[in-house]
Formats: sequence, structure tokens, C-alpha cells
Amino acid sequence: MPWIYILIFIGSCLVLVRSGTWVVRSLVRIARALEWSGFLVAFILMAFATSLPELFVGLSSAFYKIPQLSFGNVIGANILNLTLGVAVAVLLAQGLILKRQVAKKDSFYTALIAFLPILLMLDGQVSRVDGIVLLGALGFYLKQLLPRKQKFTKVFTDKFTRDWPQFKLFLKEIAIFFVGIGLLLLSAEGVVRSASFFARAINLPLVATGILFVSLGTILPELTFGVKAITMGHKEMVLGNFMGTVVCNSTLILGVVSLISPLKIANFSPYFVGILFTVIVALTFVIFARTERKITRKEALFLLGIYALFIAFQLLIK
Repeated sequence: MPWIYILIFIGSCLVLVRSGTWVVRSLVRIARALEWSGFLVAFILMAFATSLPELFVGLSSAFYKIPQLSFGNVIGANILNLTLGVAVAVLLAQGLILKRQVAKKDSFYTALIAFLPILLMLDGQVSRVDGIVLLGALGFYLKQLLPRKQKFTKVFTDKFTRDWPQFKLFLKEIAIFFVGIGLLLLSAEGVVRSASFFARAINLPLVATGILFVSLGTILPELTFGVKAITMGHKEMVLGNFMGTVVCNSTLILGVVSLISPLKIANFSPYFVGILFTVIVALTFVIFARTERKITRKEALFLLGIYALFIAFQLLIK
């Protein structure tokens, strides 16, 4: 009945906002406890956590011997994160300033890693060796990222092992974070399902419903986190979340999928739009991030234009 979907939509929106707040607050406290930057803690914890749906899709598609599903899902998710996600965050924040190291290294590595699966596909397959390469790229990037931001062992030996009450508070924040993530993902699913019901009710074509609302479901958790982080004054977490999600999708998820079920490509035409827009988005993101070490509102509108073109191409092809 329609009124049930109305209640699901309203309830999901309320939970989405509330859980987003919990996640931001818990990440801020975790960052302070570990003496990490907001960017780093969002990159590692938030990005990996919000990539869980893509991971589940990837594992399922690999075990059922249809890895194409996971590759398509990840390519689309990366494009959405670096266009719609970043653009909305920039417009709300009225521009995002990147720190020197983020502008010159992290944005470049993110774009390169987003392009890496595309590069590995050019020989007509993504083998188990390629999967090892993807996982190795993740390990290399994390090794570069972690040492310059924290002294992990020192924090635990000097603080947590000598202060049990503080360590219990830290564990509590970790628990709150994962509960918040669970509610964030669940409420996002409720929003997408109820919105899809209303789209069908007004006879929106099935193809348009799938493309528009699947993309919404892919990015809604990250987008909600970004909005809450900006409104709560933690802008540095926004790009850490989006960039970390792209890195996680392109390496961990596709690497695991390739190890379980290597991908054979007999025809590149189904991947053409994804490959084309991945290249465009990756290059555009690097250019915008490196120019004056900030992403402006005009550049955000340009990213939205790329997103609109991507959706248009998908609809035309379908």
C-alpha cells in the first residue's frame, strides 16, 4: 500500500540524517584518540565501511561466476563518487580547500587507482595475477598514507595500554561508528526502495528507474556523511571519504573478485561508456584538485555536467 512506502521514506530519511550525525561525531573522536587527521580516519574507516555493499555484490557475483556485475557496479560507483558526490559536497561547502599533500599526492593516486582496473582489462581479461596487482596497489597506497600521519604503535603503547578507561571509551566510539554505519546503509536502502516504488507508480520507465535509483543507492551513504561532515564543520573528512571509497572499490573489491572469479572480456562494447567516463572523470578530478589546491563551485558544476552526460549516455544505450 502507498502509505506504507510513504512511512518508510519519511522514517528512512530521519534515520539517515541521525545516523550520519552519529558517524561524523564518532569519527571525530576516533581521530582524536588515534591522533589521526580527519582526512585519514574518514579515508580508512568511513570509506571501507561504506564500500561494504559493493563488497557483498562483488563476492556474490564472483561466487556465481558473473564478475562482470561487480566490475560494472564499481566503475559506475567510482564515476558517481568523483562527480555527483564531490560536486554536491563542494557546492554545500562553497568550495573545498585541499591540503598540499592531498592535492599533490592523494588526488593523483586516487585517479590512478580508479584507472588501474581499466588498464588491466585491455588484454581482454582481469586474471588472478591482476587481482594480486590490485591488492598490492592498495597495500602500497596505505603504506604511503599511514606513516606520514600517525604513530600507531606509540599511541597504543603510550595511551591505551596505560589508560584502560580511555581505551574503553575508544572501543565504545568504534561500536557507535559501526552501528551508525549499519543504520546509514539500512536507511539508504529504505529511501531507494520507497523512491523506486513511487517512480513505478508514476510510470517512470524501468530503465530510467534502475539507472537513477541504483546510482542513488550507491552514493547516498557517502553523500549523507559528506553533508553532515560539512554542516558540523569537518570539511577535511569529505574528500577522505569519497577518495577512499574509490580506492577501496578499485583495489580491495575488484582484487578479491578477480581472485575468486577472473573476468574474461570477449566484447568491450558494454564497458565502453564506463571506460570513457572513468578516464574523463579521473583526469578532471586530478586537474581540479591540483589547480590552486582547491575545488571551486564552478568546477563542481562542471563535475555535475559530467554526471548528467554519464546518465544520458546510459539511458541512450539502454
